[in-house]
Amino acid sequence: MFTGIVQGIAEIVHIRKKNLYNTAILKFSKELLLGLNLGSSVMINGCCLTITDINDSLISFDLIEETLKISNLNELCIEDLVNIERSITLNSEVGGHLLSGHVVTTAKIKEIVITNKKYEVWFEMKNLNLMKYIFYKGFISIDGISLTVSTITKNKFSVFLIPETIKRTTISQKNIGDSVNIEIDFKTQAIVDTVERIMYNYKTNIVGKNLNLST
Repeated sequence: MFTGIVQGIAEIVHIRKKNLYNTAILKFSKELLLGLNLGSSVMINGCCLTITDINDSLISFDLIEETLKISNLNELCIEDLVNIERSITLNSEVGGHLLSGHVVTTAKIKEIVITNKKYEVWFEMKNLNLMKYIFYKGFISIDGISLTVSTITKNKFSVFLIPETIKRTTISQKNIGDSVNIEIDFKTQAIVDTVERIMYNYKTNIVGKNLNLST
């Protein structure tokens, strides 16, 4: 589990492309290396990945086909920077919101509004069916960053960025048209899916009763 509070930024130093998966090698800072072990889970741009090799400060992760298909990790190039968060422990402070690191889709940056009072970024989901899980003031993870939804339209949503987020993450380096990884709040998803299922069963039962009455 993770919190969406990015702990550092790492550089991609090598990508090995293989038949069934790719291996990405990142250079970690001393702070990110503390207590790191083979097999540990690390969130990279919002994706929960497993460490497959440790060579001093060079850390390797395997990217399987599903990860490459559903996230923006298939767009990574050497020298690209990514957001890093180590998995939480039982005594960790949950400063953002609980995340699984299971990216469900990507979104494209459609607009960036910067004034002396705000830094607002607008996104359009690749899978518009997932917009039903986006709520005003709801949580969302964007490239592993815990953010709050500020505005919603039919097919877009926006978030505001504070200076600390801009300083500690890669999001300010993104441009219009760039893709970001999206993880929706799993509690919100569970509530929406449960209500939809109840409403569907209710409507189905009502229709069934009406048909029985008509016969």
